[in-house]
Amino acid sequence: MDKAGQVALVADKDEYFRLALQTMLTDQLGFNGIVHVTSLDEALEQLSQKPGKTLALFDHTLPGIKSVACLTAVRDCFPNLRLAVLSMSHRKEDILAALEAGIHGYVPKTISPTQLIAALRLIMDGLIYVPPLVASIRPASEGVQELKAVPAKKPPIDNLSPRQREVLKLLMQGKSNKEIAQTMNLGEGTVKVHMAALFRVFGARSRAAVAAAGSQLLSS
Repeated sequence: MDKAGQVALVADKDEYFRLALQTMLTDQLGFNGIVHVTSLDEALEQLSQKPGKTLALFDHTLPGIKSVACLTAVRDCFPNLRLAVLSMSHRKEDILAALEAGIHGYVPKTISPTQLIAALRLIMDGLIYVPPLVASIRPASEGVQELKAVPAKKPPIDNLSPRQREVLKLLMQGKSNKEIAQTMNLGEGTVKVHMAALFRVFGARSRAAVAAAGSQLLSS
């Protein structure tokens, strides 16, 4: 893929890492514009209000990302965007959860600059990047002999960020996306992505179903 003239979004709290990525993207991969953000809401505003970005790189601990449903919603709302996670985590569970969310690559921050550039080039060429180390990582439970209680699955409400809870409460009041955006001082595109994440978390197909599920959980 010809990357000349393309713009990438880098969503990471670490300023030094963002600047290092900017150098790689512009000098090695030919991007001519890099947008820096430090939260999910900032990223959604940029993607919604200033379309045309072809690559988005998210740190998986970015403020606002409570679960992989957020990334799935971003992918669904911006289908032409190549989306990847950059992370310090080597946990197999984290890698597989991100890939199952439908992103286009999970890139460990600990790999060399040369490997990082190669991974990003592969992602931009339309392929899915899976780190080689995933094959050698044992699941956290593997090799443990003693019996342990299986942890209870988190209720959906625990997988929502504070912003998504606000959107849910306004949805339960019957407000439209436009009204929610005005109330929360957000762009409608940002609300749309949060709404898509709510649909994913609750496994719902309609706004009414999300509102009903949210009402039941919040009142319990």
